[in-house]
Amino acid sequence: MPSTFSEWCLGRLLLLLLLGTSVSGGNPADPAMTTQDSSQTQVNSVTKMQPGHESSGPHVATQELKPASKEDSVYEIVLSGAPVEKNISVASPTKVELICKLGEDSSLKNPQVTWKKGGETISHTTKTQNSWSIQLTISESSQLGSYTCILKGEKELTATFHLHVPKTEGREKPVITYIGDTAVMVCKTEYNAKAWTWYMTNGTELAPINTILHTDKFEIMRKSAKVSRLEIFKLSKKDRGVYWCEAVFDLGSSKARFELKVLSISAPLKPFIAVVAEVAILVTTIVLYEVYSKRKGKGGGKEFDQIEKLKSEENIAGRSK
Repeated sequence: MPSTFSEWCLGRLLLLLLLGTSVSGGNPADPAMTTQDSSQTQVNSVTKMQPGHESSGPHVATQELKPASKEDSVYEIVLSGAPVEKNISVASPTKVELICKLGEDSSLKNPQVTWKKGGETISHTTKTQNSWSIQLTISESSQLGSYTCILKGEKELTATFHLHVPKTEGREKPVITYIGDTAVMVCKTEYNAKAWTWYMTNGTELAPINTILHTDKFEIMRKSAKVSRLEIFKLSKKDRGVYWCEAVFDLGSSKARFELKVLSISAPLKPFIAVVAEVAILVTTIVLYEVYSKRKGKGGGKEFDQIEKLKSEENIAGRSK
């Protein structure tokens, strides 16, 4: 039993030492979870959720569609079977042509074609063989939205164009910093924004960050028309929370979200301290157990000698009688 207990304690101690080594020697912070740095080549990587993704279903092909150039505003979807959706970013007033084309391998013949914006039916302006298109003049935000081409015959085929303001990229994972440090958040978009605004969440409202009144706390730098950067100095726990950046375009605006977590300096050391404390407890337990076992062993040996001596004396006395 003593050896079994000692072996268990030693095994537990070895396991804790290995755990302590991994805690102290591992990567101190996941790069995807720390303060954004200006030297990052890929900043604010985030999964793009474009309109129509949530309701598309597993069999809908969704793509991000861009014109070949500023003058090229013609977008085409070729239909063969499954529904297709395409996202189109529109930053400023422009003319757009949307083309719905039947694929050469499609068995659908002479379909009935309908164009819709939401629930409103739109007549197509141009028709060629197996191709139907509409021409739009986008001059205000109300003209953005989803335009769907429906081909009905033996079966139904659909193609949907989602016209929207360019997306602004935030950060999916929290930005983790420490008290007294500087937090850096970088917001990006693929199109030139007319203006940028940063907000901090105040309860349920968004409060614009005023760098003029708080020059020692915030700094906003517009690196280009596509990139804006917010720095927060001398962090305290009061600074943690949700921040938003907003890019303004001619046809509207889009926002991106950041979550800021501010930790104390001792926070990364807590797992290591816990391991050290348990190691100390185990070492103390092993030492006390060994001391107790040795003392018990010595005491037990004396008692055994006394019993053997008494038995020997009784045997001698019995023989003498």
